[in-house]
Amino acid sequence: ALEPLSVGLAIGVASALTGYLSHPRFYCHYVECCPRDGQRLNATALKAQLDNRLFGQHLAKDVVLKAVLGFSNNPSPKKPLMLSLHGWAGTGKNFLSQILAEHVHPAGLRSKFVHLFLATLHFPHHDQVKLYKEQLQNWIRGNVSACPSSVFIFDEMDKMHPGVIDAIKPFLDYYEEVDGVSYRKAIFIFLSNAGGDLINKAALDFWTSGKRREDIQLKDLEPLLSVGVFNNKNSGLWHSSIIDRNLIDYFVPFLPLEHRHVKMCVRAEMAARGYAVDEDIVQAVADEMTYFPKEQKIYSDKGCKTVQAKLDIHEDL
Repeated sequence: ALEPLSVGLAIGVASALTGYLSHPRFYCHYVECCPRDGQRLNATALKAQLDNRLFGQHLAKDVVLKAVLGFSNNPSPKKPLMLSLHGWAGTGKNFLSQILAEHVHPAGLRSKFVHLFLATLHFPHHDQVKLYKEQLQNWIRGNVSACPSSVFIFDEMDKMHPGVIDAIKPFLDYYEEVDGVSYRKAIFIFLSNAGGDLINKAALDFWTSGKRREDIQLKDLEPLLSVGVFNNKNSGLWHSSIIDRNLIDYFVPFLPLEHRHVKMCVRAEMAARGYAVDEDIVQAVADEMTYFPKEQKIYSDKGCKTVQAKLDIHEDL
């Protein structure tokens, strides 16, 4: 028979060990956990990443940084954070959303709390809009119930069938709860090429008038974007109740990239591959890109989207 002291000691050790293993700090070191209430973003680290990795987008960096940090530091936001990023391909919309996701959930796009939707993949058929809306509501409801600070990224909004995205309107509004679930700590991000022409024209007008692109302010572009996207029949936000109800906190413009910005992208890609930065190759890759307008050739028509592929063909590396 076991001595009472031995049994008591064994039970005590087992209880202590179980308690230690189940402690959130230990458990969450090995299994991804939803951030605790009051856990704030690292403002310094986020700013450094945006400064060092996102080129030519002073407006987007400034607006998103202030919006996200203000939202994160608010213990009781009235609604989820809703950002709509607009601009031509290759200007950094996806890149910025990935950086942001990584700072909310360290695993980024691999996190079970970050959800990426592609319009052409997840909502391809026009005749199934009703089904998509039901599925989308159920998916968001279930995931926010599991983690209030979930991040939802909707890419290719310009290819989304009109009406689908209105399914999430109740979750974006100023409600304490919807069917017992609070969505006020979640972040929703739209990515769209819609409005890119308006942004490019405004940037070119600044250039033509001799003004610096860094002097372009949000107030110069946001009203154009909100109206332009709302009335764009080729946009998933066409006549959307989300815009009509002013539920998008910021329409964030991404400016067209100039030759100097493309060179920054090439240098960053070479450094990421572990190569010594060769300025001859940097110049060659940037020169291979195509630029617009046809006469002035100021802006890259693909941003930095094809930099990786063009760098691959330079065997000098």
